[in-house]
Amino acid sequence: MIPVTAEDVARERRRRLLKWLAAALVVLLAGGIIYKRISDPRNAREAFDAGMRLVKATRYDQAILNFNRTVDLQPDFAEAYRMRGRAYVQESNPDQAILDFTRLNELLPGDTLALVERGFAHLDKKDYANAIADAGRALALDPKLARAYNLRGMARRAAGDPRMAIEDFSKAVEYEPNLDNYFQRASTYQSIGDHARALADFDKALEEDPMQPHIHYARAASRTAVGDRTGAAEDVAIGHKIDGY
Repeated sequence: MIPVTAEDVARERRRRLLKWLAAALVVLLAGGIIYKRISDPRNAREAFDAGMRLVKATRYDQAILNFNRTVDLQPDFAEAYRMRGRAYVQESNPDQAILDFTRLNELLPGDTLALVERGFAHLDKKDYANAIADAGRALALDPKLARAYNLRGMARRAAGDPRMAIEDFSKAVEYEPNLDNYFQRASTYQSIGDHARALADFDKALEEDPMQPHIHYARAASRTAVGDRTGAAEDVAIGHKIDGY
């Protein structure tokens, strides 16, 4: 038997230590590769795209899970916060929506839509002061933003200030004369008993889309108020027909 010297023992220990270090290095490298694959933005994009498909299918709760995955993988993925906020709105969760639109605003400070959408989430909570404030912030960035005037008009009307609301809806109509802006102003005129102006706006709204039963019913109320019972009956009949009664 060949005698084992102290030097042999030390050499064997060094060999084992080097072998262990090499194995540990392999594990660390493998872990790094796996982490890179998991956190690769391309995978965040896949999660986001899956979320978008679920939004289109109105499966908002599942879409939220995919957007969660997206921002876990890529915390600065701005559009994921926007879409998750919108999904939370659809799920009647304005508090979470506000958090997402706030984060979106931090990532994209000049994004007026983020401010408006957060404002509508505040409106859902009946937090009219913050809804008005967000509309104002958006308008400071874009003074011709019809959607912001629409938001502020709705918040002011709900807060009990219909005349200021009419001013906002008039601005909204000026910059974007669409069905909702006409309808919101008409409804506000109606609320203060100005049925002549209300009828003019209901007419404009129905020119945009005559297949809106709620506008026919609303116009019927103003027609009744001005003594046009025949016209009111016609609107109610049209509304029932559209509704399938």
